Amino acid sequence: MNTQKILVLGVGNVLLHDEGIGVHVVRDLAENYCFSDNVTLMDGGTLGMRLLDTISQADFMVVADTLCSGKAPGTLSRLTGEEIRDRVAAKNSLHQVSFLETIAYANFLGVLPETVLIGCEPENLSAWGTEVTPTVAAARPEMTQMVLKEVENAGGKLL
Repeated sequence: MNTQKILVLGVGNVLLHDEGIGVHVVRDLAENYCFSDNVTLMDGGTLGMRLLDTISQADFMVVADTLCSGKAPGTLSRLTGEEIRDRVAAKNSLHQVSFLETIAYANFLGVLPETVLIGCEPENLSAWGTEVTPTVAAARPEMTQMVLKEVENAGGKLL
C-alpha cells in the first residue's frame, strides 16, 4: 500500500474571475470524487505563507492555479521542479508574496515536496466576479482531469 501523502492544493482569489480557477477545480474534486486516505484536498485560496506548514507535511503536491505566461486564455500547462521555481519573480514587499514565492520559501527551508503545478492561462483577472470566464470555464474539465491523473500517478486512488 502506498502511504505517500498527496496534497491537492487549489490556490487563487475566487473574487477575481479567472484568478480563482484553482480553487474551483479543487472544489469540483471534493464534490464529485472520493479519494484514498493518503489524498488531501485543500482550498488554499490566497493564504500564501500560511500554507507552509500544510505543504511541509506532504510527500507530493499537485497545485491547481492560474498561470500567466502569455499564452492564449484557457491554455493549460504542467510545470515541475525548476519550471516552477523559475516563475518566481522579485517583489517589493511582503504584501506581494505570491504562492510561487511560498514554494520558493518551502524549497529554501527544505520542506517542499515533489510538486506539479497545473496552470490555466486567464482571460480576466481585473474585474470583480466570482465566476470564471467562458473561455476558462471550457478548460476547467480538462484541468480537473489533469489533476486527477497526477494524483493517480502519485499513488492516490479514486474510490
